[in-house]
Amino acid sequence: MRVVFMGTPEFAVPSLEHLILNQYQLVAVYTQPDKRAGRGQTLIFSPLKKTALAWKLPVMQPARLKSIEVVAELAALQPDIIVVAAFGQILPPAVLDIPKYGCINIHPSLLPRFRGASPVASAIMAGEEFTGVSIMLMDKGLDTGPVLTRAQIPVLAADTTGVLTDKLSLLAAQLIQEVIPRWVRGEITPQPQSQAEATYSTTISKAEGKIDWYLPAVALWRRVRACQPWPGSYTQWKGKQLKIIEAAPLFVETAADAGTVVSLIQDKKAKAAFGVVTGDGILAVHKVQLEGKQSMSATDFLRGQRQFVGEILPVD
Repeated sequence: MRVVFMGTPEFAVPSLEHLILNQYQLVAVYTQPDKRAGRGQTLIFSPLKKTALAWKLPVMQPARLKSIEVVAELAALQPDIIVVAAFGQILPPAVLDIPKYGCINIHPSLLPRFRGASPVASAIMAGEEFTGVSIMLMDKGLDTGPVLTRAQIPVLAADTTGVLTDKLSLLAAQLIQEVIPRWVRGEITPQPQSQAEATYSTTISKAEGKIDWYLPAVALWRRVRACQPWPGSYTQWKGKQLKIIEAAPLFVETAADAGTVVSLIQDKKAKAAFGVVTGDGILAVHKVQLEGKQSMSATDFLRGQRQFVGEILPVD
């Protein structure tokens, strides 16, 4: 079977490799154009491009799939199916109509929950107990196509967006290799999504990481995990950015104002050196990173910043 694979981030890599190892004929890999980054403006390849090149697969990097030339080039490959995993571009109708068995998308949520750009972070922020992967037949909408299969996993208390995305990428790889032969043999009836149950996730911006200490501790705990590894959850102290890397909510009452740093050294249940008062409860901080420094435990941070307890961090 002739397969075109479209994707960009690390999430897509296990699925591509599973298809290769299961001896599908990968006629091309499509990924986003290379980007320049850093002071030297070094050209950066996407994780999927690096993998494709390692397997000596043809790599295509069109800036837009809508151009007549790009569509014609894709059609000339004569793919039986197109597999998409976090590609970063919407497929136009002209592309959707090319393969015999359609275009199928690997989406890291339990559709119709969390359609859109940031489903993993959104699931963590929302406090979901479970999330998963949906394999859907693509249509003209944004993640609106009928679902071919789903699988779920629990969202654990320690899961960050990075950790959970890695788990879902492995689940996706398993699902895609199982679903393609069943779909081609006509063993799967696509299940329409319920529009009434649909929710959407938007792209996470750097501003999402700024901590509002008026929010409840549990909401901030979820946000810290959702914003890890990017953009990170951060506050300000003495004109420098202070990232909260690991934390947990404490459901205790306090008369202190939101943003006040309190000592938790005597609180064995907290398992943290300090916490910050929030709009409801205390956020016990386990790991931090001060701008210009390496990340460290809250205990080590306090050793070097003894005046930190009692400070009031900005709340706006």
